[in-house]
Amino acid sequence: MQFRRGRRDEPEINLIPLIDVLLVVLIFLMVTTTYARFSELQINLPEARGDTAKEMPVQINVGVDEHGGYAINEVAAGTASVDGLVAALQAAAGNEKNPVVVISADAHATHQSVIRVMDAARRAGYPRVTFVTQNSDSGQ
Repeated sequence: MQFRRGRRDEPEINLIPLIDVLLVVLIFLMVTTTYARFSELQINLPEARGDTAKEMPVQINVGVDEHGGYAINEVAAGTASVDGLVAALQAAAGNEKNPVVVISADAHATHQSVIRVMDAARRAGYPRVTFVTQNSDSGQ
């Protein structure tokens, strides 16, 4: 019998599985990478200079509480009828022809109370009506 002394077989490292794994990682990185360049289109946007608004429109602030009470420009109007609200809106507008009616209604105010203010603004001839809201951090 012949024994091999001092001679060992060198272990071979098979590189094929390593290359396969590296290619899979490379493909994964290429697919999931977002590129900063979305478009090759070079656009030069036009410039414009406009005058700023010379006058801010007159605002009539109407507050509606949860019990149906009204306040126009922080002056209490009680639980007025639509005709009473029309007169109060016209008095608050003064000589202004087209004021903006800003409605700040309580979250628990009735729908009818808010509609009454909108109806009064329409009857007074003030079509520009907007509402004040508040962001909710709780997500409710």
